[in-house]
Amino acid sequence: METGSSGGRRLPKTESAEMRWVVPGGAYEEDEIDSSDDGDGGTDTPTAALGSRGGGGGYSDAEEDEEDALLRQRLVRTGPRADSFDVEALDVPGLYRHQEFTMGRSIVLALQTLGVVFGDVGTSPLYTFDIMFNKYPNTSKEDVLGALSLVIYTLILIPFLKYTLIVLWGNDDGEGGIFALYSLICRNAKASLLPNQLPSDTRISSFQLKVPSVELERSLRIKERLETSSMLKKLLLMLVLFGTSMVIADGVVTPAMSVMSAVNGLKVGISSVNEGEVVMISVAFLIVLFSLQRFGTSKVGLAVGPALFIWFCCLSGIGIYNIMKYGTEVLRAFNPIYIYYYFERNPTQAWMSLGGCLLCATGSEAMFADLCYFSVRSVQLTFVCLVLPCLLLGYLGQAAFLMENLTENEQVFFLSIPSQVFWPVVFIATLAALIASRTMTTAIFSIIKQATALGCFPRLKIIHTSRKFMGQIYIPVMNWFLLVSCLAFVTTFGSINEIGNAYGIAELGVMMMTTILVTIIMLLIWQVNIIVVLCFLTLFLGLELFFFSSVLGSVADGSWVLLVFAAVLYLVMYIWNYGTKLKYETEVKQKLSMDLMMDLGCNLGTVRAPGIGLLYNELVRGVPAIFGHFLTTMPAIHSMIIFVCIKWVPVPVVPQNERFLFRRVCPKNYHMFRCIARYGYKDVRKENPQTFEQLLIESLEKFIRREAQERSLESDENGNTDSDEEVASSSSRVLVGPNGSIYSLGVPLLAECAGVSNPNFGSSTSFDGSLDGTMDGRRSLDNELSFIHKAKECGVVYLLGHGDIRARKESFFVKKLVINYFYAFLRKNCRRGIATLSIPHTRLMQVAMQYMV
Repeated sequence: METGSSGGRRLPKTESAEMRWVVPGGAYEEDEIDSSDDGDGGTDTPTAALGSRGGGGGYSDAEEDEEDALLRQRLVRTGPRADSFDVEALDVPGLYRHQEFTMGRSIVLALQTLGVVFGDVGTSPLYTFDIMFNKYPNTSKEDVLGALSLVIYTLILIPFLKYTLIVLWGNDDGEGGIFALYSLICRNAKASLLPNQLPSDTRISSFQLKVPSVELERSLRIKERLETSSMLKKLLLMLVLFGTSMVIADGVVTPAMSVMSAVNGLKVGISSVNEGEVVMISVAFLIVLFSLQRFGTSKVGLAVGPALFIWFCCLSGIGIYNIMKYGTEVLRAFNPIYIYYYFERNPTQAWMSLGGCLLCATGSEAMFADLCYFSVRSVQLTFVCLVLPCLLLGYLGQAAFLMENLTENEQVFFLSIPSQVFWPVVFIATLAALIASRTMTTAIFSIIKQATALGCFPRLKIIHTSRKFMGQIYIPVMNWFLLVSCLAFVTTFGSINEIGNAYGIAELGVMMMTTILVTIIMLLIWQVNIIVVLCFLTLFLGLELFFFSSVLGSVADGSWVLLVFAAVLYLVMYIWNYGTKLKYETEVKQKLSMDLMMDLGCNLGTVRAPGIGLLYNELVRGVPAIFGHFLTTMPAIHSMIIFVCIKWVPVPVVPQNERFLFRRVCPKNYHMFRCIARYGYKDVRKENPQTFEQLLIESLEKFIRREAQERSLESDENGNTDSDEEVASSSSRVLVGPNGSIYSLGVPLLAECAGVSNPNFGSSTSFDGSLDGTMDGRRSLDNELSFIHKAKECGVVYLLGHGDIRARKESFFVKKLVINYFYAFLRKNCRRGIATLSIPHTRLMQVAMQYMV
């Protein structure tokens, strides 16, 4: 037999047989007890350990030494294992990301990439020079060359060098955005404030990453500081929430800016069009735009992808035309010395124009956040080979036009269009602006879903618009909220010059947070040389702070409205996370101890009626306090109870065969089980109740059969072991591990605990609920499977407990205000858990419970 350490290292892969860990003499499941747990006995306790450990007291030092000595694990081969049930697999094809694409499919994907990812950055030439020269009127050719040089190197440094070459590799298994970076950090170090992580979560295959090695002490020190410092955890969360609020604010400003700048072209072609008419036309376009959002990314992206390709062709074509017509002198702008001359002539005006210059890099964060729809390589190649050259040619052409027309500072792009193709280009520009507006909206949908899964945003209805790609979603409430906010911005400001400054604030807020998070990932996960990390942080954070100082200088012009908007969003997310954390911690502290469960007996102090009760709760271990409320308020409880915990782990997708963890709760004749269903923030849950129940029962039967198989194998290995000692020390745990492997620490009892009575359903029931402890393994297995079938025939009832929290009377006023009013308002108006779980109302029983925090 092979041996392994007690540290729970990964099992070797095998095709012919499954493998599991078995501990001689049985071991208490310590690795499932998180350090945040109070050890009050609320953890799921194996049958044999109940008498010795009771309500959760610890072993003495001698007993702990003996326990460590027993933890010499050996590898035992079991039979082939069938996959765990997975509800989404029935409804969502294309579960796995890695697919082979044909040439035709690659072309279609490239068009969708243009339509979804690059719309925002692709339309920046419509307004960049307009905003820059509004702050710094050009009076000479040197001014134009300086502004052009500043734009060129901003494009090279931020969208190309930072995002395309560096940040895109910081994705979380294909997911991009602020929360994907936060999730990646939380998976590598326990930096999440919500204490619901289990060590078994790290056995999920998508959890595996380049963990810090022993040699790199720097990475280990950073990891230790993050895990032990609550202040650093809070600071990290605050940075993430600030960045997310700026992303949402960016999603409000982007449509307003893009559409208004495109519609402004009408003022060039038709002199009678005034600013008010531009606003009204923009409002009409925005309403149409957000109304089409519900059709999904694939459909809309494929439809508008060719249009955006034509737009990039027009952009480069017009640029080449203007360079040939007005001269190639603009190519001197590739010399960065003109940036120095630009600031030397008028430092104050040049500094103020930085906010407009930054707009050439808008859409960089959307390019990262929309990564969930496409691969890193496809985004990189499309940007380098098509987007960046076309943008550079477009800006060079506009600068060539300006050098010969120094008095033209507004609608520069439309004035530089040849008269023969003016109206076709205006039409394409308007269409491209509408596409650009969608880019940031789809990015927000993705980030909101990630934030909701990690407990940082109220639950909202999420519609999956594609059956082939799970990441393509639509959030109706968020869509209409963005529309209303966008219309308010357009009608309030009415000018792209004022909106442009607010646009810069939103973009820079997101960029700075991304820089900080990527720096942490470099230190903690990538383990990059410290000099490279300092160069990255100094260059990009310093550059972004320099830009940020410029836009803050104009905040009094109206940009403060955007800052207030972002602050409100930040407070909503922080209050939701704070209330969720308090609620979870309170439920952990008030869960029922195993001493109490043993005192109640297998009848739980009430009548056990035939049937199965599925009790949904948020605890990943222990018996929730809401179950005690069910016992006291209901005249009877079901003969079989399964605690179902839907647990969102910080990975994009949990593989199908690693979805569920099953364990017994209390002795066998209590007929109580726990099912922890683990979902990543990209996983889709579309459950049909009947299918879910059938798969749940089948999975439970497989679990019980494996348990019996383990008993048989352990009996073969330890045939000389005294039976009484075996009963006193056995325990049961089966974990569904990566690639279908079974991780088991301990073995179940061969007999029932002495002195525990059998369940009694009364004379009216046909159940034989007792499992005689003296039966052999086969008869015990048949009896338990028969018990499950009969319980299933009597019906499955969903037990849902609503736990609300209220601040104690002695709490501070601010805490009372936050918990009793703000958090309560959010919980009341967010999507209820019953809707998320698709529970049938005809078989639903609900009990409300209030916790004082």
